[in-house]
Amino acid sequence: MTFMNDYDLDYARARFTRASKPNRLALVLVVDKLREWADQNSDGWAYWPKPARAAANAISYIESRTSQHNQMQERYDITDAEMRLAVRPIKVFLTRQKVPADQRELILRAVEEG
Repeated sequence: MTFMNDYDLDYARARFTRASKPNRLALVLVVDKLREWADQNSDGWAYWPKPARAAANAISYIESRTSQHNQMQERYDITDAEMRLAVRPIKVFLTRQKVPADQRELILRAVEEG
């Protein structure tokens, strides 16, 4: 299972802020907010696989793997459609978990349109 800890998410946030990649940065923010929510509502992000599985597509776009892969991520942003598609399983997860609207909005704020 793909998993990003606090350090990984902080590193991704710094990379995509510096490289001005707004769609990848938005996914970092969503995954990080989901991680925070999971930590507050369970034994924690590291111990509850469902939220990490829901975020797997998003993580695949922001995870640091190799220097060459990092350079590609920092050179090319993903499309709006790819970003929306990566967030879809997270939205389904939040719906199934009956996450209250205010918390759901906080988690998804970075990818929701205006």
